[in-house]
Amino acid sequence: MGTTEGGVRLTLDIWHPDCWGIQATEATDAGLLVHREHRTTDETVKSHCTVFGESNEQVDAFIEHVDASQLTHVVTEAESRRGSSHVWGAPGNTSRELFVEFEPCYSIGDALVTAGFINEAPVRVVDGEEHWPVFVEDDRAGITERLDRVGERLDADISVRRITESDQLGGTVSNRRQRLTTRQREVFDLACERNYYAWPREVTTRELAEELDISKTTMLEHLRKAEAKLLARDD
Repeated sequence: MGTTEGGVRLTLDIWHPDCWGIQATEATDAGLLVHREHRTTDETVKSHCTVFGESNEQVDAFIEHVDASQLTHVVTEAESRRGSSHVWGAPGNTSRELFVEFEPCYSIGDALVTAGFINEAPVRVVDGEEHWPVFVEDDRAGITERLDRVGERLDADISVRRITESDQLGGTVSNRRQRLTTRQREVFDLACERNYYAWPREVTTRELAEELDISKTTMLEHLRKAEAKLLARDD
């Protein structure tokens, strides 16, 4: 893998501590697909997921484990899917949709986004390991440096499973930052610069809002919309 002009797609195999999804898939026979994550006004993260398995008992055991975990706040099964035996497109014989709310430090997503990795498909979590399909614009040395920073920050083990070079990519993924409004880009860039996504966090939302001369609520709304645009899939 040499220098690229359009970017590179990678599949990353990741383990990191204090992750409710990793712990639940280690403790049960079910797996997890993470579709989207967004930050709430309370500065927690809410994740939209599908849990899947070969039986209802496996799925039930997973949900019970996550609900009892000290790493999660609220676990809610999607009302429209409750009682359904399968979610379309999910692996296994049975699956259900969940919304899980937790603290940002219990996900590696923020660190990957800050390091320039854009998630472009559901994250698969099985057997205590996450599999992230991501896009990044950099060469081999730069990608290695970025991954090392993420690994050191969160004490994570990260390996590259698959690489697709830039000449095999469409142009839409690399342009996601262009979807941001000027204000959203300003807020997101300042948050990254001030290590808002670091753990422990080095700046509060109130301090960011004061620096931008806007209310805390407005700052969080700009940040939430920026994150949603950067993390959204290209269908």
